[in-house]
Amino acid sequence: MPDARTILVAGTASHVGKSTVAAGLCRVLADRDRSVAPYKAQNMSTNARATPGGEIGVSQYVQARAARVPPQTDHNPVLLKPRGDGESQLVVDGDAVADVPAGQYYDRYWDDALRAARASHRRLAADHDVIVAEGAGSIAEINLHDRDLANVETARFADADVVLVADIERGGVFASLVGTLELLPTDIRDRVVGAVITKFRGDRSLLAPGLDAFEDRTGVPVLGVLPHDDPGLPEEDSVALPPVGQQAIEGTDDGVADADAVTVAVPRLPHISNFTDLQPLAATPGVRVAYLPLSASLSDADAVVLPGSKNTVDDLLALREAGFDTVLSAFDGPIVGLCGGYQMLGDRIHNADIEGTGDSETVEGLGLLPVETTFSPEKTVERVTRRLDGVGPLAGATGVVEGYEIHMGQTTPTADVSRPFDSTGAATDTVLGTYLHNIFANDEPRVAFVKNTIETAGTEYRLEPDPEQDDAYDRAAALVVDHVDLGPLGVD
Repeated sequence: MPDARTILVAGTASHVGKSTVAAGLCRVLADRDRSVAPYKAQNMSTNARATPGGEIGVSQYVQARAARVPPQTDHNPVLLKPRGDGESQLVVDGDAVADVPAGQYYDRYWDDALRAARASHRRLAADHDVIVAEGAGSIAEINLHDRDLANVETARFADADVVLVADIERGGVFASLVGTLELLPTDIRDRVVGAVITKFRGDRSLLAPGLDAFEDRTGVPVLGVLPHDDPGLPEEDSVALPPVGQQAIEGTDDGVADADAVTVAVPRLPHISNFTDLQPLAATPGVRVAYLPLSASLSDADAVVLPGSKNTVDDLLALREAGFDTVLSAFDGPIVGLCGGYQMLGDRIHNADIEGTGDSETVEGLGLLPVETTFSPEKTVERVTRRLDGVGPLAGATGVVEGYEIHMGQTTPTADVSRPFDSTGAATDTVLGTYLHNIFANDEPRVAFVKNTIETAGTEYRLEPDPEQDDAYDRAAALVVDHVDLGPLGVD
């Protein structure tokens, strides 16, 4: 029997608010001096973070910060990073193990994944009072109930109490809850202690008849109804992004007129990863982050950021096929490439076939930075601190910045070029590339980039000092503590 109490925050579907509820619970319990740890047995996400032991999904990294504990690989022992075409990179205990198709994962790696998940949970349970576990997708996927590591297996080996989370914004919230309960294995259904409805707009009293009918029908109490509010936590997966070929703009609700704002264009790469790097920009007053189809014009853009990619070569070829290379070469505003985007900006990529994408060993890059990248099987995963000497798009910024690196391959200059981060990265007057993820979460480079973009664009708006913002973890905690009955969870 596990030493710690485990609460499994499971969902009726993906993107229903599980991560927010879990993060809020972690902060609430930490504020009540409970020793709490986040946990997700198996995550699928291209948004990862580096810990001292290796990489984990962004949500568990965020939840660890909410719980005020150092993020570690035990918080997310199994991570699948989709590469496209039904294949994912499998990361176990922080280390990349293999690139595997879905069927092969269950045939060859399932037992190892289950052992790793159990062992991580045992270690956490021995060190903490409460574990807040997050499920994955829907707990009612009946085709996966015999191999559902993040939901069914976790509930069983962790002896967990289950909280069902359902999103009312999608419609059919009561049907989703009832249907989920009906499809659960009997032993898992018996573990459900309550339901939480998220993203509600309006007068809760209007829900009362439905809440009563649901409780009468199922015997499961509705523990809370959360209002529609985004605390500002990083997104876990690309569900939040527009589909490939479509456009979406973030940051429009900042009170700044569109005519006075600047637009940072981000090509919506087919294999985009770690796009949470862009969220601090979208949260900056006067900045719009526009995710664009690869065939889109940059006529309305004031700056461009090439984001990370899980398949750098495939996405580079997709950019070229769509003509984006020509459009970008003609662009005269600031350009920043992050990780895979940095690799694409260079002259060429060697050992390109290591990614398993194409037959060519060398692929020509976009040619906007005098650097070249050589891929290798070894993967860099580390949290880093760098001294910034602001040049190019970050001109004017100085000081120490923090972030993380997760990449394969090394990038070296082919000519004299400015090195903005302790002899790493590369920059010209208008183009900068770096492996440093989360760079814009640091005030100095973010403010410098926005100021330089504003000056290049010639807009009238001037960047004001960032107003003091509510801590995202505390906002998530407020959603939980103000709207959820924690009594049935035994943590009130």
